[in-house]
Amino acid sequence: GFAAVTASGAASAQTVDNWRNPFGDVWMNGTNELCWRDAFWTPATGIPGCDGVPVAQAPAKPTPMATKVVFNADTFFDFDKSTLKPEGRQLLDQVAQQAQGIDLETIIAVGHTDSIGTEKYNQGLSERRAASVKSYLVSKGVDPTDYTEGRA
Repeated sequence: GFAAVTASGAASAQTVDNWRNPFGDVWMNGTNELCWRDAFWTPATGIPGCDGVPVAQAPAKPTPMATKVVFNADTFFDFDKSTLKPEGRQLLDQVAQQAQGIDLETIIAVGHTDSIGTEKYNQGLSERRAASVKSYLVSKGVDPTDYTEGRA
């Protein structure tokens, strides 16, 4: 009896260095900290998650890179206007197209003005310009929850 069981166990142990249940799961102690293994086990035949063999880690996701795109306001607007010029719409078409293929977090449209006029007037014009850019991008499919800012 005992010799026959040992011999058959040794024969199967040559192909499996850790004892497995009939479902192919490695037998572990009651706290699932240690794997049962036979006399043929070596560190080279260790199983990930058992025997001190680390489980392979998934590769880390690349860190997102922020991209800053700056355009000259003269390309977008005529003096003292907040209506987009055709050249500005063409540039924003490119931005919207590029935004479709990426995991976009935020687009910040900052509308600047010159020093002619009062600060209050320029602030309003700046905000209208930024809103005009945002509105156009939204019309091209960019998420409307993006942030818009205006500065005089």
